[in-house]
Amino acid sequence: MNLTLVIMFTGVSFIIYGYSSFISRRMKLEYIRWGYNGQRKIVGSLQLLGGIGLILGLQIDVLLTTTSFCFIMMMTMAIFIRIKIKDNIIDILPAITYLFLSILIFYNSI
Repeated sequence: MNLTLVIMFTGVSFIIYGYSSFISRRMKLEYIRWGYNGQRKIVGSLQLLGGIGLILGLQIDVLLTTTSFCFIMMMTMAIFIRIKIKDNIIDILPAITYLFLSILIFYNSI
């Protein structure tokens, strides 16, 4: 497995997801459903910055380690929130996938 591709995929995914938190009507409704509408812009900004951090982390090791660890925390919380609101497993799978990708990145960066 090429870790650079994993990092790029994960970073770009978070950039897109963070950006959509600002412009997508569907994402705005999801934040309301999750009970975190007031934190939507903060979370979206953190996802944007984190995605950029992962990509820049290809050149700056400490940034890759720090950013991937932050995504581990974020995705863990996302899973707990989705369990709390009783989402089905299909809805939780993306967070689980990105949690594992973040763990993989973190593990390989230390």
